Amino acid sequence: MADPKENVLMEKIVSLCKRRGFVFQSSEIYGGINGFWDYGPLGAELKRNVKELWWNTMTRMREDVAGLEATIIMSPKIWEASGHVATFSDPMIDCKTCKGRFRADQINDISCPQKPSKMVSECAGEKTAPRPFNLMLQTYVGPIQSEENIAYLRPETAQAIFAQFKNVLETSRQKVPFGIAQVGKAFRNEVTPRNFTFRSREFEQMELEFFIKPDEVVEAISGSVATPAAAGHPGEPQPNWGWQLWHQYWVEERVRFYEGIGLDRSTLGFHIQTPEELAHYARATTDILFKFPFSKVDEQGNVKGDELEGIAARSDFDLSQHERFSGKTMGIFDEELRTAWGKLPKEKQDDLWRRYYQARKNYLEKSGVKPEDAEKDATEDANGLAKGQYIPHVIEPSAGVDRLILALIANAFTEVTDTDDKGKSETRVVMKFHPRVAPVKAGVMPLLKNKPELVKKALAVRDLLRPWMNVYYDDAGSIGRRYARQDEAGTPYCVTVDFETLGEKPELLDTVTIRHRDDGKQERLAIGELRDWLLARGR
Repeated sequence: MADPKENVLMEKIVSLCKRRGFVFQSSEIYGGINGFWDYGPLGAELKRNVKELWWNTMTRMREDVAGLEATIIMSPKIWEASGHVATFSDPMIDCKTCKGRFRADQINDISCPQKPSKMVSECAGEKTAPRPFNLMLQTYVGPIQSEENIAYLRPETAQAIFAQFKNVLETSRQKVPFGIAQVGKAFRNEVTPRNFTFRSREFEQMELEFFIKPDEVVEAISGSVATPAAAGHPGEPQPNWGWQLWHQYWVEERVRFYEGIGLDRSTLGFHIQTPEELAHYARATTDILFKFPFSKVDEQGNVKGDELEGIAARSDFDLSQHERFSGKTMGIFDEELRTAWGKLPKEKQDDLWRRYYQARKNYLEKSGVKPEDAEKDATEDANGLAKGQYIPHVIEPSAGVDRLILALIANAFTEVTDTDDKGKSETRVVMKFHPRVAPVKAGVMPLLKNKPELVKKALAVRDLLRPWMNVYYDDAGSIGRRYARQDEAGTPYCVTVDFETLGEKPELLDTVTIRHRDDGKQERLAIGELRDWLLARGR
């Protein structure tokens, strides 16, 4: 058997994650459980920072997005409506010789569970034909494990948003276009969890469902539908935007978010899904990729990247499905549409009616509705336009928290070689996190721990900053070693209380030394200015 392939950089990253408390294997003392990971002290802070930044960016800094936190277990009918019960599966292959089970599309790319950066060499045994393997984790609700009590751990957070759409719309006093955001756990019974935390069985998602008016409604109200004129960010949303501009807008907004937390556009890639790749209900999907250490290289030597986030134009499929399965209307009333419709020429009304009717009929037929019933329902839906009624369409930016954390760790990982006066070289790790996501915002340390006056002042500085940010007090070892420890944790700034702080030089009384992680430069700052200085760089 050939030796397992090794990814040296991933080996180092996995080792660092355990050594410094970013990520641990779940249930490690019992041999671990494949596809599940725990976040240690630094990892928990990093993850919390990322989720809070996403939440602030997507909800609190916007007037057109409301939040939701839904349960992990929901009615099984939700997953019937969404199609997960019938179609949420991966093709699976069994080996008749080694009894291994693998995803058909990753037969030569299987991670070793004990060492996630190593690949398992496949045996040459006879394989079965691919067969579907449902990815939902099943459980039971109630005291009896019976067919009628079957439920599922949610495989995504999106469906709760669709199911609660009307409640959020009414209680938040929002109007279309608007979004509903959610951060939460999801579960998928992956056949082959791989690449460390990249593909896991328990993970977190940050999802936005942004509801927009169908193009026919936009045209009825605005007279025409604006479409993209150029690549890049299209600017502030306008009333005449159609789904294409809204899709482009959210792709660029998400890229801005990644750039704002230290992932430069050069580290990202983009994949526009082809018609063959798209879900049958989707009009377009753009995947934002990150160039991970394990990402594949093409024949030209370019790293393609692996998915961080998908931004999908999902049409009105989701709300329509829940309307059909629940029997509850998911359409909305728009007074602006009703007023505008009455002012349109008859030929314009007929044109918009036909287009809306055809879109609804296509959806219904693809969903298995009989042609005669599809025609009847589509006619009723199209007639609703004159009454100001329609089912919103949706743009969905959906990001994986755990994948993003892994991307930030991989992007920050830097090896630095220092050479002392005697010519001795030593290589150490510096985690160059952006200050906005860094687990520890500042390390606070007295120059010497055996000088009570320095220790007292350093503890006072720590307590001054604690209510505002995560800080770490360290007085063990030489100041150089303490700097190195904070570099490896990714702390962007170290604050040192020295004798000048105590007034050895009167003009420097109550100032501290700030040491910058990335270049080692130092500067002095008054303690009274320290909090605002750090907050300004960590926002």
